Amino acid sequence: VRLVESGGGSVQAGGSMRLSCAVSGFSYSSVCMGWFRQAPGKEREGVAAIASDASTSYADSVKGRFTISRDVAKNALYLQMNSLKPEDTAMYFCATTDRLCSYVDYDRVGQYNYWGQGTQVTVSS
Repeated sequence: VRLVESGGGSVQAGGSMRLSCAVSGFSYSSVCMGWFRQAPGKEREGVAAIASDASTSYADSVKGRFTISRDVAKNALYLQMNSLKPEDTAMYFCATTDRLCSYVDYDRVGQYNYWGQGTQVTVSS
C-alpha cells in the first residue's frame, strides 16, 4: 500500500491550495480516509476525514475553509484549502486504513494504519 501526497508549497495568507493523495496497492472505497497535519514541535492533529459514503468531518479550526473529497475511480483523496492562515503551516499527511473506522473521529491517529510521507504547506503573513 502506498500513499503519495502532492500539491504543497508556499502561499500568502488568504490564498488557496489543493492537496492530492494518490493511493496505490489498496482499494479504499469502503473505508475512511483522512488528512492530518503536524507543525514543528507539535503533535500530529486531525484536519478532516471522509467516509465511504462521502460523509465528512472537520476540525473546528478549518471548518468553512477546507474541503475534503475523494475520487474512488482515481483512487485519490483531495484537500481543498481556502483562506489559508499562517497557523495552517505544517506538514500535511493523508491516511487510510483497512480496519473498521469512524470518519467522525477525524483526529484519531490510531485508527489509520497507512500513511503518506507528507507534503509541506507554508503560509506567510
